[in-house]
Amino acid sequence: MARYLDPKVDLTFKKIFGQHPRLLISFLNAVMPFEEGRFIETVEYLPSEMVPENPGRKFSIVDVRCVDNLKNQFIVEMQSEWQEAFMSRILFNAGKAYVRQLGKGKKYNLLQPVYTLVILNDTWDRITEEYYHHFKIINVENSDEIIEGLEFILVELPKFRPATIIDRKLMVLWLRFLNEVDEDMKTLPPEMMENEDIRLAAELCEEGAYTPEEMALYDGYWDWVSIENTKKENAEKEKEMAVRKEKIEIALKALEMGMSIEDASKLTGLPIQQIQKLKSKN
Repeated sequence: MARYLDPKVDLTFKKIFGQHPRLLISFLNAVMPFEEGRFIETVEYLPSEMVPENPGRKFSIVDVRCVDNLKNQFIVEMQSEWQEAFMSRILFNAGKAYVRQLGKGKKYNLLQPVYTLVILNDTWDRITEEYYHHFKIINVENSDEIIEGLEFILVELPKFRPATIIDRKLMVLWLRFLNEVDEDMKTLPPEMMENEDIRLAAELCEEGAYTPEEMALYDGYWDWVSIENTKKENAEKEKEMAVRKEKIEIALKALEMGMSIEDASKLTGLPIQQIQKLKSKN
């Protein structure tokens, strides 16, 4: 029985999509916002200038030059990790991918469009239930006027629900693959097994496909995640304690100024019982 590694981790993500053009083409054709009848035929991997310093700082970036069936060329930059200053980072990386195409003295009309595809294992947009976000540069007064060159596609996996898509079966299967395959899965679901590309991607996630050194990197990533989550939880607790302390200080000052217990409770949001205890101690 196979033990699968999480395909969203930098190591596995790059093994699947950074080393196997066929799988990358299948995935991109499934999730990219192409009009009907348009699809990617070939991809060429571009060298990445970003070298991770440790497991925690890794952010999967797979840059490829694509040629579609209409002979259009464009660049797709894939990311799979949430980073600080998230939107600024993806804009910076897309801008860099766009600029580095052009050598000195070259004409601007040689520039090819750049798509940034971000597969997030996190919730970015907490306002809507939409998990698929497609951004373009448009005229705010006339959305039909578009500046071609940069487009951004963000997919939030935690919000993805297969029932929300009817037509794009392959998109459903690929997103389910990314969302569901992990160390707890022992057997690939039949509908994924039936798709040759997804079955191959799953095989690339099997623990036996990795060297001891690669497994050490994989485990090191999860150690870093645990440490970062602990830091985040501690920081949130410290923030809550600081806010609570500030409310207590405000309540005490309000009582000293003669404010009623009820009004002090409304002012600070603290329960009346707590305000009463503060008053009795002072």
